[in-house]
Amino acid sequence: MSARLLKKFLKEQELQQQQHHVEDEEEAAESPDSENRPAINPFDLLNDDDVDQEDEPEIADEMVVGKDHTQELSVMRSMTGAISTSNQKSKKKKKKKKKCKAGLTSITNKVEEPLDDTLDALSLDANSSRHKLGPTKTKPETSTLCAGFVKQCAPPALQLDPKCLNPENELRRIFGSKVVKSFEKSNQDSSSRQVRGGRRGAHHTRKTILVSPSEHWPRWDGSLSMEFLETKDGYHHFRYVHSSYYDQAQRAFEAAKAIQDLNGIASILLYHPYHLDSLITMADYFKFVGEHQMSADAIAKSLYALECAWHPTFTPLQANCQLKINHETNKPMFTTLFTHMKNLDRRGCHRSALEVCKLLLSLDLDDPMGAMFCVDYFALRAEVYAWLEWFSEDYKSDNSLWLFPNFSYSLAICRFYLEREEPSKNDDTSATKSSSADLMKQALMLHPSVLKKLVAKVPLKDQAWTNILKHAFFQSEKTVSASLDHLINIYVERSYIIWRLPDLQKLLRNSALQVIETLEHSSSDAKDWACVRKEAFSSENNEYGHLLVSDFSDTVPTLPPENLQNFMVDPRMREAEQNGGQIANPLDGGPAPHDVANRNALAVLFESMLPWVNYGGRGDEGGNEENQVDGHEQDND
Repeated sequence: MSARLLKKFLKEQELQQQQHHVEDEEEAAESPDSENRPAINPFDLLNDDDVDQEDEPEIADEMVVGKDHTQELSVMRSMTGAISTSNQKSKKKKKKKKKCKAGLTSITNKVEEPLDDTLDALSLDANSSRHKLGPTKTKPETSTLCAGFVKQCAPPALQLDPKCLNPENELRRIFGSKVVKSFEKSNQDSSSRQVRGGRRGAHHTRKTILVSPSEHWPRWDGSLSMEFLETKDGYHHFRYVHSSYYDQAQRAFEAAKAIQDLNGIASILLYHPYHLDSLITMADYFKFVGEHQMSADAIAKSLYALECAWHPTFTPLQANCQLKINHETNKPMFTTLFTHMKNLDRRGCHRSALEVCKLLLSLDLDDPMGAMFCVDYFALRAEVYAWLEWFSEDYKSDNSLWLFPNFSYSLAICRFYLEREEPSKNDDTSATKSSSADLMKQALMLHPSVLKKLVAKVPLKDQAWTNILKHAFFQSEKTVSASLDHLINIYVERSYIIWRLPDLQKLLRNSALQVIETLEHSSSDAKDWACVRKEAFSSENNEYGHLLVSDFSDTVPTLPPENLQNFMVDPRMREAEQNGGQIANPLDGGPAPHDVANRNALAVLFESMLPWVNYGGRGDEGGNEENQVDGHEQDND
């Protein structure tokens, strides 16, 4: 392109820009003929007096104004009046401001209209200032449905509080945050010394509800999972599922357990750190040797693994999920929760232990672990008396828990403390609920054999108790039902420590004296309560024989070092041995001899190095014979 053509093109471009600029100024200029202005001012919409206008007239006005405004612009373009530059600039600014305001008002009006319609449809803005509607009529069906929904969504007695599940919160409330922080710091220092020199994995532990995972724990390996089974009677049923990786560890555990190889079980945890049965076994071993912190740590790891495997829809805090123990893979959940509950009780965290006990009850309504027979104890120790009364009335909606020996006595204690907390409301509650003295008298009439066992267990050494126990009504220690005797033994073993308080001893003593006085006037009351007791516990067999009394005891079981090999046997056999019972065993207190026939010689060699393995060989018999010979020689001498 030549220079001339380029200059010509640039000049034409400048002329076009100038023409556009002049046209813009003409549009902004005012017409000198004020009489020809449109009848409707386009800026009348900004007046405050026109706020209450209807939406439809406003839209129509805007359409008329738009047409008149286009006519006005066409007239202004045809005009050729001389206007000063200063007036043009000032009027141009005013014009822009007014246009912006008019645009904003039209936009807000258009936006508010569908918003108001939506609010009216949802009945959220029935009494709005813009739309003054008449009073809305509520249908009776709607109120009935709302009432039913509220009743359905009422929190059940077994619903959990996640804050109370954390024992650290309870320890802070008891001892103060400074003491707990210093204790946690010391534990962190000790754990850091344990992992010093090893590989420091840069991984973050998952945040869980049941336990607080430690930083030095291994990463979750995902060897467990949970599957949804069905929804039945409003409860969602689940089951744990083992992976092939976990099944491999389970087979190794069964092989080590068959020969009572504790070292083999410990080696499984090196490669499978979250194998549940191995962790539970090691927790029992640490408990017997007195290493309670290591035992609690193994149980916490088990709970961490079980919670990491939860299904996304598994919500145990809402008490609407079921893990039936008849599924073999669900059993470790109940075992670890029960042991964790006892560990929390040993630490003094009774409120947290109560939440775990409620979780045990909610996971299986059949109560395979006997959580029903210690929930009252934890409620009394945690001082949640109102909840215990509510639970006894709300659970299963049959109001029959007072027939159990633990609830019959615990509800009397609960009412005793509630009367002390709310003395001003005693007049109101006396019309609907019985007093603590009446409840205690009722408990003694229903389960009189509890008194003699409590006096011996607490112990109560006052002379007044000796005189009370001389009465024929309190002399018997056993009832007709084996189930009831077992439950009474569990209650006395679990809750005897509560009766060491002087106020409760006074309540029990006064109620026992009232029972004796009542029986002297009418002996038929004893027969009536015996009929109630027989009807409530009519089974001749012990329905609760699967619950061990030792599991509800505060005492920590220990075994001497020479009998540590017995900790892997059935607890019922161990309990029978401690009680002096005879166990079918050819050796004196030792395990059965291992058979070495048709076995690998190398395996037998390594097995013989274990301290608890005994083959019952001829060497032992020879040694016994030598001792007998030496004994005869000494006698002859």
